[in-house]
Formats: sequence, structure tokens, C-alpha cells
Amino acid sequence: MRAVIQRVSEATVSIDGHEFSSIRQGLLVLLGVENEDNQDDITWLLTKILNLRIFNDQQQVMNLSLLDVKGELMVVSQFTLHAQTKKGNRPSYIKAAKHDVAIPMYESFIRSAERLLDRNVATGQFGADMKVCLVNDGPVTIIIDSKQKE
Repeated sequence: MRAVIQRVSEATVSIDGHEFSSIRQGLLVLLGVENEDNQDDITWLLTKILNLRIFNDQQQVMNLSLLDVKGELMVVSQFTLHAQTKKGNRPSYIKAAKHDVAIPMYESFIRSAERLLDRNVATGQFGADMKVCLVNDGPVTIIIDSKQKE
């Protein structure tokens, strides 16, 4: 499972020209599901994301987590995070999970996040042509892969 995490002051997802969801201060997570991903990947990745100390404290030092600042969370599926570009110029998405695996994993990630945060999580719509707008605060962008655990 791979995630691109962006600290945002705001983010929105629009579908067919209409706003689908939005958040204010918090994290926008672009989430890619791989064929071999399982509940352990969800648990590890979600714990890491919610506890990342990437929000500023009173001394303007990145020392606080999403949980500390009670920030909002938006999760948008993005299979292209598993693009392989080694050969040629057309990315291969062979490692990205197909819908029958990816959708339940994506939905489980969201449900787990909602349980841990005790509130709703903003989302995109799986498989839709979405327009994601964000104001990256910092900018702060972090990439995490549950298979590499770096």
C-alpha cells in the first residue's frame, strides 16, 4: 500500500464539476492499493499517517500529529501510485490492485480511519474522474510504502 501524504490548509474533490467533498486543515492522502496488500498494511500505514509529527507547534516546529491538532483527513484512491516506469514511456500498472481487491481495501482504510479519528473522513469516489484541488501547507509532502517501511 502506497500513500502520498500532503499537509493541507484546504482540499476539495470535484466530480463532474460539482464539489464531492472538502476539508480544511489536515491531511490529503492519495492511496494506492497493491495486489498483495492486506489488513496489516492498512493498520501499519494508517497508524503511521495519523501519528506523523508534521504540524507546527507553538514554536513553529513540526512536532504535532493530525491527532494532536484535531485536523481533518481526506483519502482519495489513486492506482497510478503503483506505476512502473522502468521500460518504455508508457507506465505499467500491473502491481496496482484490480477493483475487486482495491475497493474493499480502500473502504476498509477509510472505516479504520474513521474509527481511530472518531469522525467522518472525506473521500473521493473510487474509479471516478476526479479533480483534486489543494493548498499544500508548507509545502509538506511525504511518501510512505507499507512494503518498504522506511
